Amino acid sequence: MKRAMLLAAAMALCSSPDTAIAAASPQTAELEARELPPLFAAELERAKNFVDGMMGKGIVVPVPRDPGGGYTHEQHKRNYKAIYLGGQIYRVTGEGRYRDFVRDMLLEYAELYPTLGDHPAKANQNVGRLFWQVLNDAMWLVHAVQGYGDIRDALTAAERAKIDNNVFRPAVQFLSVDSERTFNRIHNHATWATAGVGMTGYLLGDEDMVERALFGSDKSGGAGFIRQTELLFSPDGYYTEGPYYQRFALLPFLVFADAIERNEPDRRIFQHRDGILLKALRTTIQLSYQGYFFPFNDAIRDKSLKTAELYDGIAIAYAQTGDPSLLSIAEFQGRTVLTDGGFAVAKDLAAGEAQPFPFRSLLLSDGPDGDQGAVAILRRGKGPRHTALVAKNSSQGMGHGHFDKLAWQLYDNGHEIVRDYGAARFLNIEAKEGGRYLPENTTWAKTTVAHNTLVIDETSHFGGDVRVASDRWPEQHYFSDAAGLQVSSASIEGAYPGVEIRRTLIMPDIEGLEVPLVLDLVHAASNAPHQYDLPLHYSGHIMDLDFQRDSYTAERPVLGEENGYQHIWVDAIGALNEGRGALTWIHDGRFYTYRFSGNGPLRAILGESGANDPNFNLRREPLIILRAMREGEASFVGLIEAHGKYDGAAEQTVASRSRIADLVHDRVEGKDIVRLTQRSGQRHAIAVSHDPDPEVAHSISLDGEEIAWTGFAAVVELAGGDN
Repeated sequence: MKRAMLLAAAMALCSSPDTAIAAASPQTAELEARELPPLFAAELERAKNFVDGMMGKGIVVPVPRDPGGGYTHEQHKRNYKAIYLGGQIYRVTGEGRYRDFVRDMLLEYAELYPTLGDHPAKANQNVGRLFWQVLNDAMWLVHAVQGYGDIRDALTAAERAKIDNNVFRPAVQFLSVDSERTFNRIHNHATWATAGVGMTGYLLGDEDMVERALFGSDKSGGAGFIRQTELLFSPDGYYTEGPYYQRFALLPFLVFADAIERNEPDRRIFQHRDGILLKALRTTIQLSYQGYFFPFNDAIRDKSLKTAELYDGIAIAYAQTGDPSLLSIAEFQGRTVLTDGGFAVAKDLAAGEAQPFPFRSLLLSDGPDGDQGAVAILRRGKGPRHTALVAKNSSQGMGHGHFDKLAWQLYDNGHEIVRDYGAARFLNIEAKEGGRYLPENTTWAKTTVAHNTLVIDETSHFGGDVRVASDRWPEQHYFSDAAGLQVSSASIEGAYPGVEIRRTLIMPDIEGLEVPLVLDLVHAASNAPHQYDLPLHYSGHIMDLDFQRDSYTAERPVLGEENGYQHIWVDAIGALNEGRGALTWIHDGRFYTYRFSGNGPLRAILGESGANDPNFNLRREPLIILRAMREGEASFVGLIEAHGKYDGAAEQTVASRSRIADLVHDRVEGKDIVRLTQRSGQRHAIAVSHDPDPEVAHSISLDGEEIAWTGFAAVVELAGGDN
């Protein structure tokens, strides 16, 4: 009873829209007399330009016809943006023409919506009404209900009734009842749907809608918005589908949470689960380099912090926390939103209160309880050209996950040096399968060989079966962000039957060598013979190779027939009987040498993506694959060394050759010792015990040298040269 009374009181309070910057909406003359913060003023002007342009073209509400990227799809997207912004402009300025425009457009939708059935362009997606998939209908509702809320009290009772009953109530019925299977999923599509339904419930004073949105169709709590906050994020705020979809899901999570906070503050939604939603916002920012999200899983590489989802997110989070480091993100974005939070961001940014966001090394656990692997981020240096290493030791990530356990990426000098392909998709470009995921997303982008991780017998992890993959994840054994020796180590069992794979990535500082320096240790244990392939997808142009190879200049063979191999052109193959080699490439004036070694003979395959691609759906990107045929154990050691610079304008080249003369790897009693000899004669060993106890001492004798260290890993100076 008390719960119902609280909700009823909240509904009464929300019958008039919250003001954005003042107790009452100022009239235009009053607004012009005020000095708005520059960022807010620019946002208001941008919104006016868009809505004025829409008004100039008249109200166009077409009968749905096209898939993503098509005319009707894009027009309905423009319409919900115009409803959303038009309502905000009216609330801020009080200019009646914006209220009238939003009203008239919604009245047009009130004529159209009751006539709609399944969208004619439905494909494999859950079908929508206004759009080809139900997700887009939910996005329409989330935006449109906010704009409607800004003008609703200024309409006549008849206008409100027509819009309520012919647009918003039917939209809620479609999303939460007719599309119940989607609505009750633990998935970002359901997050958008529950947010739209719940916000509509608050606006219309409909407790049933709110309860369904919060707790699922049956209101048991087994589904719905609250359950999504508990199952889709790890305790560290990592979203299981990866950074791209974390960014996408944040808008409905935070906008609906903001509505809950304003209407039912006693729920303390921003304190729920130790403040998980605000953690998720900060984690989303951490999952980026130079503003762009790490593109693993199904990710569109163009997405960055400059995205609508995070303009709202930063404003809402700043309103809740007052964290000045969020202002620096808003400054980078150059955008905000026309809300109270957006005004506060703009005002405090103009007052010079921004502080740098603390990008740092950190381990982000995965899974609702934090026990389904992790994503490790190792950073060195500061500023836009700092170094960042990402180790993807996380769970599958549901249907948008890739088969890439223990994969990694490297960023340096402002660029992605060791690459992840991301998704094979041209979002909303109709010519490319209507903007859907392309067939090559399955045949290439999701396959294991398309990633920087170990492939066995030319098959993908878990046989490419997402159901099997969803029940297995890596174990993160060790993580350290200690200055001068950062480490991530993890393993996976079950990606291939009877095989355990362990990967340790280390970023050490070693006297005499430039940074970054990355050591990559990969070890696979099996009782059966296998073919082991270790790809490295890199960015740049080859400068030098230290091994002989056969080059295919007359014609390019294809590496294989399936599981991604059918998309790899072969340019050259080198037989490395000693199991050692090196490759140097250049990218944006910096040289990188990949020095590698195996526990036996290797074949080095130099190739490029893009074979068997008649519709030109794939990017052409270089890779090297280290291939080993082994009975029992297989070990690979890779060392990426950055060095020198090239200035084409000045015609100057410095240190274009690696400073390392030799790399020797020994595996003794389960410990790894990598000895490096520099051209100067300096010698060091990187010693790895794989024992996480920091107090345990270790010692190995090799070739008459005693190598001693304490803890998981260490850099040990050896005798020789100029040490």
